[in-house]
Amino acid sequence: MSPCRSLVWDGDPAMRGQAAVERSVHSEARRRFPLVPFADIKMDGARRYLVKNVIPREGLVVLYGAPKCGKTFLVTDLVLHIALGLPYRGRQVQQGVVVYIACEGERGLAARIEAFRRRKLPAGAEPAFFLLTTRLDLFEDCDQLLVEMKAQLGGSIPVAIVIDTLNRSLRGSESNDEDMGNYVKAADRLREEFAAAVIIVHHCGIDDRRPRGHTSLVGAADAQIAVRRERDGEVAARIEYMKDGAAGEEIVGRLEVVELGLDEDGEQITSCVLVPAEVEERSEGPKLSRATRRALDLLRDTIRERGVVPLPDAQIPAGISCATIEQWREDCRKGLPVEGGDSAKRKAFQRARHELLDKHVIGYWADWFWLNEPA
Repeated sequence: MSPCRSLVWDGDPAMRGQAAVERSVHSEARRRFPLVPFADIKMDGARRYLVKNVIPREGLVVLYGAPKCGKTFLVTDLVLHIALGLPYRGRQVQQGVVVYIACEGERGLAARIEAFRRRKLPAGAEPAFFLLTTRLDLFEDCDQLLVEMKAQLGGSIPVAIVIDTLNRSLRGSESNDEDMGNYVKAADRLREEFAAAVIIVHHCGIDDRRPRGHTSLVGAADAQIAVRRERDGEVAARIEYMKDGAAGEEIVGRLEVVELGLDEDGEQITSCVLVPAEVEERSEGPKLSRATRRALDLLRDTIRERGVVPLPDAQIPAGISCATIEQWREDCRKGLPVEGGDSAKRKAFQRARHELLDKHVIGYWADWFWLNEPA
């Protein structure tokens, strides 16, 4: 038969089946794989975040760090702001139902939520937040979990589901490609079923610069957040990767103790809430992010070590020492605490430069930069 000839059933069952398939693909209602012409591909304007530049509207989010680094305090604080619809550190938030699956530290989590209720919950507010404390095999239990969540939530659809932690919700090995592949498939089931952000709380390995275990988890992530405990006790979270977004955003907080009442022995029960810690190294001047503060220090050092006084120009203060943009950029490339290679450092430098200019901390003209303060 010519490949261009129409199929006609002549009594052969195989031909009849082939003809049926060919007829079905011409029925638009039955197409499983519709092709969209270039001219019809349109971008929608829907918001693509739950917390702008931190948590995407839908996707897998890996939030990782060493034990006791404060990652549970951070993620609890984040998702309670989503459940309340409150801005988070000046970032826009899309409100929605949150389900928090706690597979470890259940008692501690209840105390943390009570601390949030007492210290940060607005009067009369009731967050759309649900807690599930359980031992879980996410892959094997996924179907039942979906059924029971839907039944208990009624018509409500969660926008964020936290799984804390990966290790306590995985039966198998974090380093085994099949086990981790199945885990990612189950997490994707939750994401697809609710069109939600699934936030997986995870540990780092010996190398604290990456999540522990098989790389399939990192490969599937739409966002990756590293949480670290600084030497001064502050909790620092940095957006290491954001699909269709900029990396490098940083959240810094400190843990503030909250007294919750007395236990049966008459001793004080305490927990903590995470409060902002973007404080200045000096008591004066505008508030700056850590990366921008570091870029400013590097500019100060560059001017001190290699600065020159440019030829007289009406746009540059007379007699002031300046550095070129090339000098400052190179020093930031070497000195900014940013992971991810030269591209990430260039973006961090651009953000810091614009922030310092917007806040009038530095001046700029004709590729010269100077400090609007004594060097």
